[in-house]
Amino acid sequence: ARCQCKLLPRERRNCGYPGISALECAKAGCCFNTSVPGVPWCFAPKAKKVRKVCPSDPNVRINCGFPGITAKECERKGCCFRAYPAGVPWCFYHRTVEE
Repeated sequence: ARCQCKLLPRERRNCGYPGISALECAKAGCCFNTSVPGVPWCFAPKAKKVRKVCPSDPNVRINCGFPGITAKECERKGCCFRAYPAGVPWCFYHRTVEE
């Protein structure tokens, strides 16, 4: 993403080699910016920010528990717990979402 390439020049970590083209840099999954002399022009992007969320759609829940699991047992496993609706897992895995 474009925002991953917004780094201060001093924060840039080299991701290429002298004379690398913008296309080759992009193919390597890196950022390319020639506007600041004396720093890497092909550089590693910022890490993506991710967070765990409990899915709101009951139909996409992936079972993390067993019949009769309690909320406390489920949460100890690091999973989400919602005792509704019937017919879907009540103890289920988080989803990872990019911010």
